[in-house]
Amino acid sequence: MAEKTIMLVCAAGMSTSLLVSKMQKAAEKEGVDTEIFATAASDATSKLEEKHPDILMLGPQVRYMESNFKSKLDIPVEVINMQDYGMMNGEKVLAEAFKTMGVKQAYRS
Repeated sequence: MAEKTIMLVCAAGMSTSLLVSKMQKAAEKEGVDTEIFATAASDATSKLEEKHPDILMLGPQVRYMESNFKSKLDIPVEVINMQDYGMMNGEKVLAEAFKTMGVKQAYRS
């Protein structure tokens, strides 16, 4: 499978860093070649230009930015499920990212 790049955005980039780690572990467990990174909302535009992700996932605390990003980008933009975010459920968030991108994976979430 081709490498996919997943960008997570939250208010300061701190809370999503732990989620990135859990998502990377889930990807490794499934043998998926994926780059996953997190950034602060204030740095999102420059990271989008620098990294060209395949999907942008927003933390629940910055869900207000969803329509703005959707109007500017030609990639999927999704708000991370609040429960999965709060529980730091990397497997479910990763599975949702792949589902949104149309990538079939054998996740059991």
